[in-house]
Amino acid sequence: MKKAIAIILLLCLTLCLFAGCAPKKQEEKTELIVFAAASMTETLTEIAEKYKAVAPDVTLVFNFDSSGTLKDQITKGADCDLFISAAPKQMNALDASKDAEGGNPDGLDFVLQGTRVNLLENKVALAVPEGNPAGINSYDDLVAGLKAGTILLAMGNSDVPVGQYTQKIFAYYELNEEELANAGVITYGSNVKEVTTQVSEAAVDCGIIYATDAFSANLTVVDTATKDMCGQVIYPAAVLKTTKNEAAAKAFLDYLKGAEAGAVFESVGFSPLS
Repeated sequence: MKKAIAIILLLCLTLCLFAGCAPKKQEEKTELIVFAAASMTETLTEIAEKYKAVAPDVTLVFNFDSSGTLKDQITKGADCDLFISAAPKQMNALDASKDAEGGNPDGLDFVLQGTRVNLLENKVALAVPEGNPAGINSYDDLVAGLKAGTILLAMGNSDVPVGQYTQKIFAYYELNEEELANAGVITYGSNVKEVTTQVSEAAVDCGIIYATDAFSANLTVVDTATKDMCGQVIYPAAVLKTTKNEAAAKAFLDYLKGAEAGAVFESVGFSPLS
């Protein structure tokens, strides 16, 4: 009797195997490493949650920092599949299609050609703490206060895109940054989030940040820089040649150019360009 039962069980198992009842091999997970400007922290974190439904087998790992710091990490060999910079300058420095005059004096070759796009546009905003204690209502007010030594401004370091845009605004108004720094009317941040925090905590009278960071931090924007003042604030994105997950990186970049991600970007003040 026991022998008969064993034979029946063996036959059932054989039939199950032929019918496809064998346990399926677990699909491999892909870890996609994305280096992105600090000003994209909130939006990409939100987009990552939505992307789980699109690509459940892809795990997004973000490294948020100033674009200059991220560029340096990439050149030093850090693992990165996709790079999104807050300005063309840092991307140009990694792009072999650019020569020295185009911003790549070292001839670096990290960008996977054919993948680079201008993904987003942002705005350079003058933001103030809650209640606007210093009564600053425009860039003209900022300039007057800096010259009079009556206000304290937070800005990004010179190697940070938001700091570089601020320097262009200074040049537009013919302000001398070194003199202002020596006069003690400027403080610095190593990325836009540090500048934003100084404004949020009312450690300064105002700060020059991105409109999207002001939105995320619930700060009041009293003025926005024009194109004449600092140029366009373009965020380029590209898959890197060093990626080990080219297909997944391209797929995520395509998603970032799409309508679902675009709605998230627009909700905080970005303008999708792709």
